[in-house]
Amino acid sequence: MPEHLTPEPDETRLKVALLVAQWHRDITERLESAAVETLTKMGIADEDILVAPVPGAYELPQAAMWAARRDEFDAIIALGCVVRGETPHFDYVADNCARGLADIGLHTGIPVTMGVITADTLEQAEARSGDAAEGKGGNKGVEAADAAIKMAWLYRTFERRRRP
Repeated sequence: MPEHLTPEPDETRLKVALLVAQWHRDITERLESAAVETLTKMGIADEDILVAPVPGAYELPQAAMWAARRDEFDAIIALGCVVRGETPHFDYVADNCARGLADIGLHTGIPVTMGVITADTLEQAEARSGDAAEGKGGNKGVEAADAAIKMAWLYRTFERRRRP
């Protein structure tokens, strides 16, 4: 029977960068609030969370790369909202944001999670930044924070198992 890994918190504190795009601020404020609440519930101390404003979703990968280069953070959470308009601008922003964040996580070895809502309408964005954290709607800030911490715990579990 294969061994099953159980990533769990250890005695070492996790430090988290929470990058928050400033477009659609009413939406991203709710994402930020939910992410901070989730981090706190998962045992992350307020002083170990750095909240940094970022102009928009397109700039989130740039900010995430700078945060990763600091060698200070165990996880990076990117929050934002992109609502489809009448031009293809939405596609460029959403695609480059998602690809950029994924690349940073893959190339730096630091978990980078994406709590960036990509919606056709403002109503869809509001539904995905609400109080519920489950199902199709839910709050993407909760989901991104939860995934970031679970990935940081997993990385630490792998590190503890490393051969001498």
